Amino acid sequence: MSVETVVTQDDLAEMVEQVWASYLDPEGVSPLIPTGDDKQATEVHSTVSITGTWHGHLVYASSMLAARRAAAAFLAMDADEVGAEDISDVLGELANIVGGNVKAMLPAGCFLSLPTVVLAPETASYYPAAERISGLWGQWEGESISISMWQSVKHGEAA
Repeated sequence: MSVETVVTQDDLAEMVEQVWASYLDPEGVSPLIPTGDDKQATEVHSTVSITGTWHGHLVYASSMLAARRAAAAFLAMDADEVGAEDISDVLGELANIVGGNVKAMLPAGCFLSLPTVVLAPETASYYPAAERISGLWGQWEGESISISMWQSVKHGEAA
């Protein structure tokens, strides 16, 4: 028997907005603008998995340019100074922060994995044994961003 998630799409949007205001746009000049589009960004992905009483994933995905800009904002650097390791570290941390907030809203007994970051679009992460249950899709400075939750589907259950 699976435990249904108690994290709504509005909850996820609020968490992301707080992360954005704290780490990526503290002056409030470059917010993430929700588009309502449900297409996941595909160039780079950062994922944390949640296991225990609930099983699933939180995926932060964006264009490479948005990832570079996020790393620059997070690390207070110029975008041209940001390297691949900086991008990987920051994307992992963003997934970890939002994933930790999601975990806090789930039933007791959940555990959060270390982040996995994929910077190559041809090796993007997909979850064939999971279904997307919520997400936030938007534009940041004209670049695609998506943050989505995926719940694992047990064998024999309908997706």
